[in-house]
Amino acid sequence: MIRRSVYFLITLTLLFSCKGRQRDDLSVPGAELDRGEIKISVQAMQEIIENVSSPIEMASLVKELGVPFSNNYLSKLDDLDSHSTSFNMAITLGILGADLGYLNVYEKTGTSVNYLSSINKLSDGLKISQFFDFNNLKRLATSNGNLDSLMFLSVHSFNQMDNYLRETDRSNLSALMIAGIWIEGMFLTTQVASERTDEKLSDFIGEQKTTLNNLIVILKNYGRDKQFSDLIVDFEEIKSEFDHVKISYIMGEPMAVEKDGMLTVVQQETSIVEISRDTLQGIINSTLKVRNKYLMM
Repeated sequence: MIRRSVYFLITLTLLFSCKGRQRDDLSVPGAELDRGEIKISVQAMQEIIENVSSPIEMASLVKELGVPFSNNYLSKLDDLDSHSTSFNMAITLGILGADLGYLNVYEKTGTSVNYLSSINKLSDGLKISQFFDFNNLKRLATSNGNLDSLMFLSVHSFNQMDNYLRETDRSNLSALMIAGIWIEGMFLTTQVASERTDEKLSDFIGEQKTTLNNLIVILKNYGRDKQFSDLIVDFEEIKSEFDHVKISYIMGEPMAVEKDGMLTVVQQETSIVEISRDTLQGIINSTLKVRNKYLMM
């Protein structure tokens, strides 16, 4: 099936925290926070970020298909106090962020507040809560018709956090949060795909092949860490299923767009995704296995 490829900024709807409010019940020693090994160039990281589909994009696609809201697609908010390492906190922060995007699209404001509280707890533990305007983001998350503003402020918050983590040699945490968002978003879309057949959804899943390849490249920069090497092995298990997906591209006309106050030329393209039902089922199974493993860390 042919579909138009669109570039999305990742919207870390997850990263809400209370300014100035610190918690003592969840924290990570300084040594745990300083385990970044190799600095990744700004250009490389930004390119990965801009091509990871946001939780809101994934949830919106599911909602457009007429799929009703289900708590079964959400992670549980239990045992956060057991997350004693920066690795566990960062990847869980990403997972909860994808869940929050799903909740916001379906306007489940009551449940969203619970996830905001857990996200705040994790961000405090990672010492990054100072970069998020909790009051405004919470207001947008719990009101209707403000998704565009929520996306904008979330991206801005992520950029601040990412810059700070990079300056303090902790870009490994940023990579983990992106990995968490991706695996939870994939879990949502693949679970829906397991219950209904839809070409648009199958193509969307198939297009994640490129994103996963890029994520693995980023994660391999930290492969000397045992937890990262294990994560890479798990992601490569999913990748082995994606290897059967074929993607080809037809180049279209370039388009001028404004970005950060500057005129940028973006090359439009149409992608052709070939994914069999057996391949899709393999992706569904491996995604479920890996997602549940890290949810139960």
